[in-house]
Amino acid sequence: MTESVRNPRERYRAQVRDEVKRHAWEQIATAGVTALSLNAIAKEMGMSGPALYRYFAGRDELITALIRDAYRSLADTVRAAHAAGTTAVALAAVIREWALSDPQRYLLIYGTPVPGYHAPDDITAISDEILAVLLEVCAGESEEPPKTPFDVLLSMNRGWAGALAASSPTVHRALSFWTRLQGVLSLELAGHLTPMGIDPGLLLAEEVAEL
Repeated sequence: MTESVRNPRERYRAQVRDEVKRHAWEQIATAGVTALSLNAIAKEMGMSGPALYRYFAGRDELITALIRDAYRSLADTVRAAHAAGTTAVALAAVIREWALSDPQRYLLIYGTPVPGYHAPDDITAISDEILAVLLEVCAGESEEPPKTPFDVLLSMNRGWAGALAASSPTVHRALSFWTRLQGVLSLELAGHLTPMGIDPGLLLAEEVAEL
């Protein structure tokens, strides 16, 4: 629903939810997602705990909103880069830039799972959009015939495990792209590459180019 057709109550609710999420990101950056507290956020906003629970039913609903926003942002970024005709190496650089622009956002969706939290199915659907782009990019840069939209959709519905069962070179290449990308990003964000004098951007480009 667009801002122009929302009534004042809906606009106010959206504004409060956005403010809650901003405070949540600040908490996560300071103490980690496991320390996330709606009561603490309510205090920072000058609200009572029960009042804040009218906007988020609990911690898990707030975490879901944060994860959904993060995945949506990354999926949109990846799709825009692909639409612009980017190469696999350039796409890896785009994803790295996205991760470095807000490390906490990246770590929330690709870091250590939150204990006791289970994401709803629609989160997986958004992440599958990223998989679909990787499959198309990898197919476009290989000698294997490009996948049709139906093939991509089938692979998305099967997930990585089901897609790998088809033993498609494109799928294996996309999986290698993803694991190498995540490996370099995880090491970089954890600070392990700096003492070694390694340029993470160059390392990532070389890893993807090898594929």
